[in-house]
Amino acid sequence: MKLDILAFAAHPDDIELAASGTVMAHIALGKKVGIIDLTQGELGSRGSAEIRMKEVEVSNKILGVHVRENLKFRDGFFVKDEAHLLKVIEMIRKYQPEIILANAVSDRHIDHGKAADLINDACFLSGLVKIETFCNGESQNVWRPKAVYHYIQDHYLNPDIVVDITPYFEKKMECIKAFSSQFYNPESTEPQTPISSKDFLNFIESRCVQFGRTINVKYGEGFTVKRAMGTKDLSSLL
Repeated sequence: MKLDILAFAAHPDDIELAASGTVMAHIALGKKVGIIDLTQGELGSRGSAEIRMKEVEVSNKILGVHVRENLKFRDGFFVKDEAHLLKVIEMIRKYQPEIILANAVSDRHIDHGKAADLINDACFLSGLVKIETFCNGESQNVWRPKAVYHYIQDHYLNPDIVVDITPYFEKKMECIKAFSSQFYNPESTEPQTPISSKDFLNFIESRCVQFGRTINVKYGEGFTVKRAMGTKDLSSLL
């Protein structure tokens, strides 16, 4: 299946927290969107990999994504080496997206910046004809996405792009709450973490309000780019 947008995430729930409104907005526009989670988030203080996978299924139904896969890299310990790059390249060539969404270039969690760097490099290498990859035993064609947009996560970064997610904000919060083992759940008996308090969900809403304000809408999600964007029509950016 060829996708319009392929969103990569270091952990299940990264997309939900930082880019789910954007994902749903583009699906509503008729775009085909998929998600590739690099790890199962098994080092999280709450829950387990098995619980996370069940939570992903709940979130997927809300998001309406066309495909979601997990590469099962080691949470906290994956690196940018040939083996990891080739697995990401395989996914890029498999789904041939025009646009890639990737983790924040800098953030509190070390995996986020690592994932951003890994995915960005894989996008370039995926276009090189002398790198051979296979899917289901068949050689893949080269493919290089036209753009890589890095969603903004815990640390504040000045956005280069803000997407209006106002019609999808409530569903975004539903997606986040699908990960009940990780986020605010008054019935949970697991240890409290910096992201499990009710205040963290308030922070997510405040961040969306902050981004939305920059483009005069109620809620937004922010992205950064490493390469200048171009247009043939300045009015298309209004």
